[in-house]
Amino acid sequence: MNKFGYVIGTAIITAAALTLAVVGLSATAENQHSPKSAMDASKPHRLVLQVNINDADTMNLTLNNATNVAQYYQDLGEDVQVEVITFGGGLHMLRADTSPVKERIKRIVDNTPSISFKACGNTRDNMSKAEKKTIPLIPEATVVKSGVVRVMELQEQGWSYVRP
Repeated sequence: MNKFGYVIGTAIITAAALTLAVVGLSATAENQHSPKSAMDASKPHRLVLQVNINDADTMNLTLNNATNVAQYYQDLGEDVQVEVITFGGGLHMLRADTSPVKERIKRIVDNTPSISFKACGNTRDNMSKAEKKTIPLIPEATVVKSGVVRVMELQEQGWSYVRP
């Protein structure tokens, strides 16, 4: 083979290698942005949302996040669970006497059973002592011993965590 043939042969091999590399990168990039595989779709989606401040905007943002996530996966036909956990000032979200979002929570629970609401028992006890009365909760709320511990345990079980 002469020098010219060697250069042409090397150029063809290099071009072929580059083409394969580009095709491989394209396929990899496409897979990263495509819908989940059938295997991933069978895995339940689980999200814990934390509310720890007494702020109506934060409470509404949390409810928006919860309903948007639930609707997204329901539209795909995939299992989803969303748990909203309140503690500290966020307990007002689930208080029957002070919640600015209690009617919205009732509608959400009635229409989207994959979303649940947890109230911190420690916070409730401390508020009861400070206010010298039993703190009433909305019927849609379930009391857990500690809101922070509940968040931690769910994360340890693989739940995704968001603090709006």
